Amino acid sequence: MSIRAGIVVTGTEVLTGRVADANGPWLAERLRELGVDVGHVVVVGDRPDDLRDALAFLAGTGVPLVVTTGGLGPTADDLTAEVVGAFQGRPSAVDAELERRIAAVVERLMAMRGWRADAGSTAAGVRKQARVPAGAAVLEPVGTAPGLVVPPADGRSGPVVVVLPGPPGELRGMWSAALAAGPVAALLTDVPELRQETVRMWGTLEAQLAATLRDAEDRLGGLEITTCMREGELEIVTRFGPDAQPAYDGLLDALTERHGDTIFSTGPDLDAVVAGALTGRGLTVATAESCTGGLLAGRLSARAGSSAFLLGGVAAYANSAKEALLDVPEAVIAEHGAVSAEVAAALADGARARFGADVGVGITGVAGPGGGTADKPVGTVHLCVVGPDARLSRALRLRGSRTAVRDRSVTMAMHLLRELLLGGPPA
Repeated sequence: MSIRAGIVVTGTEVLTGRVADANGPWLAERLRELGVDVGHVVVVGDRPDDLRDALAFLAGTGVPLVVTTGGLGPTADDLTAEVVGAFQGRPSAVDAELERRIAAVVERLMAMRGWRADAGSTAAGVRKQARVPAGAAVLEPVGTAPGLVVPPADGRSGPVVVVLPGPPGELRGMWSAALAAGPVAALLTDVPELRQETVRMWGTLEAQLAATLRDAEDRLGGLEITTCMREGELEIVTRFGPDAQPAYDGLLDALTERHGDTIFSTGPDLDAVVAGALTGRGLTVATAESCTGGLLAGRLSARAGSSAFLLGGVAAYANSAKEALLDVPEAVIAEHGAVSAEVAAALADGARARFGADVGVGITGVAGPGGGTADKPVGTVHLCVVGPDARLSRALRLRGSRTAVRDRSVTMAMHLLRELLLGGPPA
């Protein structure tokens, strides 16, 4: 049977949304790969009482493992190590050898970056980071903050708590050492596999899927099925143990029978599907964007290895840029307007010709909140994708904020690329 874990993400900047949480989802997936099911991810600010309450809550659920992130820096609000130590019944004290190692790291970093700081303040910060709960295992710092593995004190019950820094690069660099630490390694011995499979649909409504799942309910024992509708894409994620593989196979058969014409992936996400189609066929792509201002090119280039297929993009917001950079005829803009199917097609053709690409994408629209008219209200977007053998166009009327209109337009452009390259559910 799989074991469960809890995650505590600390930091008022994360709690208030000023910084997006990158650590909770990353840790949850790494734990899932190890067969550990995450029951709760709790986000708390930089307040000791709230961290203590979060630890108490997770301990009360019976999880044998808790991972915390953040709160290990040298400033007064970085209190995670001390709070965890007290919660586990292990008072903290300065580890003199660790203090020397941290001081050497800080000195090296300051020299590399040309920083100057008051020697006394720097030493106090180092000393604070070198405070270690009695009996805890120290994880060597990747930055300046060490991590910790803190089991409950002798005679006390409760979870092993792994304390990791907040910066994602430091946390990830410390993860292997955390897993190798004795108390954690003992928990993870002989943990059964926890499998996860994903089906992605384009064009199936949640209500339709719900009916399919109800009809197959008596055959889905051992499966944990979650669904999410995101920008028109329906994602079905199923988690299960090896013994439930036949049940999952039956689920996939039911989904294929009922909704096979809308399934575009049984694993990779849309971006991976498009990238794989381009590289698999040896094709290149270029973009010409008006209302999305380069977001599509940014999404394509976010993938490692995108230089194999993405030649470039033009953010042509002004009509003059459309004409000068992408050869959109002035007469076409004058007759149909900048937001039109004709201009989207001219943008796609212009991108393809200017970059010498196999595939060109054009996007133009009214993202809002102003600029709409009776004929072309806010949310009107025209897209065109042209390739060696085909041309696809779509006219959209999208709702929501400026950000929502732009993001949804880019997603639709990605689906048009997928349809052009691979067929499948129409975008």
